[in-house]
Amino acid sequence: MTRLLVISTPICHPRKSGEPCDMKIKNTKIEIIQGDITDLHVDAIVNPAQPSLVMDAGLAGVIKGKAGKIVADEAAEKGPVDVGASVFTNAGQLNANFVIHAVTVDESSKINEHQVRAAVRSALECAQELKVARLALPAIGCGAGGFPFVGSAKIMVQEILKFCRKDDVALTEIIFCLNDQETFEIFDKQVRGYITHIQEELGPGPYVTVDIIIELEEGLVIIERSNPPYGYALPGGFLDRGESLEQAACREAKEETNMDLKNLRQFHTYSDPNRDPRFHTISTVFIAKGEGTPQFGDDAKGLKVVPYAELLIQTYAFDHKSVIQDYLNQR
Repeated sequence: MTRLLVISTPICHPRKSGEPCDMKIKNTKIEIIQGDITDLHVDAIVNPAQPSLVMDAGLAGVIKGKAGKIVADEAAEKGPVDVGASVFTNAGQLNANFVIHAVTVDESSKINEHQVRAAVRSALECAQELKVARLALPAIGCGAGGFPFVGSAKIMVQEILKFCRKDDVALTEIIFCLNDQETFEIFDKQVRGYITHIQEELGPGPYVTVDIIIELEEGLVIIERSNPPYGYALPGGFLDRGESLEQAACREAKEETNMDLKNLRQFHTYSDPNRDPRFHTISTVFIAKGEGTPQFGDDAKGLKVVPYAELLIQTYAFDHKSVIQDYLNQR
């Protein structure tokens, strides 16, 4: 591949909220603005694309209209591209040097969490390959795909956080550019809150967590997650400062299911760095009998008791299907 010289042109990004931007992930500044991504003076912008890379609608159509047909022609020559993958083209008449086309939807415009996550990751990797210093991204998956704004914001910042913590990252600035006030406010809240929580409260990781297999006569208690990664999961969470694993298990069970635990015992510790798509967690799984009436907490979408024979047909987040399989094998 021919290496192109990337020249960064400074530009001022006035924030609609009036709040100064002081977020950094290692050596990369994070900016959140409201505006038109096609007007920015950056090294590259990201276009959420479909596999054919035809630029005839949505943000792609706007980019084509401003950048010129040369960008659309180059993109079409590089299609089709697998969902979750990214390719780059020149940026034509835009103020950027490149357009990174990250395929987020399939040809029928269907989308899910895994596609959004893969598209963001591949766009960052493409930017790194191009030695891009300043990159602008829209709300990935929220156009034709109709993915929820809150979910997109959280998945995007999760992938950016993981990427920017690596060594030798070329990116010095990542700009979330949202085209309306409502979307800007959602991303501003979610991205800032997530980065603050991870960097100031949790630290660099790996993170110590607990999960609890709560046994009832009729089955196990599982919760439905309201945040990405989506799906069902065992009740659990992060260890707080000053508490033991056992104390954390009892607290999380109470917070997430409203149940007390009896005969609590450790089952196994799971430490695969890829078990959680957000970051590296080391989880100790406990088994206990549940006492009380199951009721989900505020941070969950739902709760249900699943008969033992039906446990493996559910869709789980993390590695919890494998954990439950191990439990059933022992049981």
